[in-house]
Amino acid sequence: MKTTIHETAIDQVTSADATTISVERIGSGPALVLVDGAFCGRSFGPARRLAQELANSFSVYFYDRRGRGDSGDTKPYAAEREIEDLVAVIRHTGGNAFVYGISSGAALALEAAAAGVPMRKLATYEAPYTGVGVINGVPIDHARHLNALLAQNKRGAMVSYFLVKMIGVPAFVPIMLHFIPGVWKSQTASANTLPYETAVLNNFTAPVDRLAHIPVPTLVMVGGKAAPAMAAAQSMIAKAVPQSLHHILDGQTHQVSNTAMVPQLRAFFAA
Repeated sequence: MKTTIHETAIDQVTSADATTISVERIGSGPALVLVDGAFCGRSFGPARRLAQELANSFSVYFYDRRGRGDSGDTKPYAAEREIEDLVAVIRHTGGNAFVYGISSGAALALEAAAAGVPMRKLATYEAPYTGVGVINGVPIDHARHLNALLAQNKRGAMVSYFLVKMIGVPAFVPIMLHFIPGVWKSQTASANTLPYETAVLNNFTAPVDRLAHIPVPTLVMVGGKAAPAMAAAQSMIAKAVPQSLHHILDGQTHQVSNTAMVPQLRAFFAA
């Protein structure tokens, strides 16, 4: 099969609070905006490779969420500011884009759709409304703990806390990440945005009342190997969103493969 080489374009868009957001575009066709999860951006994470695989079908836009990469980080932070950032990116595409969000980016995209941000269709993968913000009925202030570590510039401790205490990975995983070239460096570089994730994720609780207001067709996806709490969260989202489809991607984990994801996105957005 012939491989098409697509040129990329990098631009800066301005959000409502004057924060600059760095956006990259590749490909041709209808506009599709990718919204990353924790740690990830234009230089780290799955977006670039996914964009390259979708570039024959879409003009794919992927961006550094605020506080990451080449984007600004105007204070004070609020989840509403990230919704405004996505609005700025969608306007940059021409104002009529498809949207795909993964992990916390899925939660951000869902909140944006519920707030009335114009988009043609929305696809999400594993928004982590997994309930880790509440233990035995008592809310846990993860953001406060993360901000305390940030004030001491303990970025590595922030990454470990987020992965182990909040995401639930085994304690040895952060140690292993030290030895994967570029990974630990990239994660600690964006650790300042980890407190933001608790706001975007509604402290890891699905905002079902708001999701009921999403007016666009929505594809809610989950991996077949997802943990029970993650799988239950996606079922909850699909039940809450009026025009939703719920797909289980056999054999997939939270690190979903492009081989599994690309056909889903092409089929859903083309339907």
